[in-house]
Amino acid sequence: MDETDRWRHMAVAPKDGRRILVTIRPSEQGAAEVDLAYWSNGDQFGPEGWRASDSSPGRLVEYAEPELKCWMPMPTANLGGSSMPSPWEGDDAQQLDGTGI
Repeated sequence: MDETDRWRHMAVAPKDGRRILVTIRPSEQGAAEVDLAYWSNGDQFGPEGWRASDSSPGRLVEYAEPELKCWMPMPTANLGGSSMPSPWEGDDAQQLDGTGI
């Protein structure tokens, strides 16, 4: 597995606006899933925080910190592979790539 294809703690996720993949925790609304998200410093449309990349002015999809389990950089194009990795299914106590410190 390529080094970029590893799930990492949200504590070390980049907050510079670049798009990343995130695992959304399972909830009563459904199973864990992967989404494309970015950190927004806030604007006239909403406060600072994580937003789904398909958000638009007036239709923000925002994630609270506890909703997001881990992240990984956008993978390089792999025409023979799947379009999205599987969500992180491990226990929170398991070590993800990075310490989160």
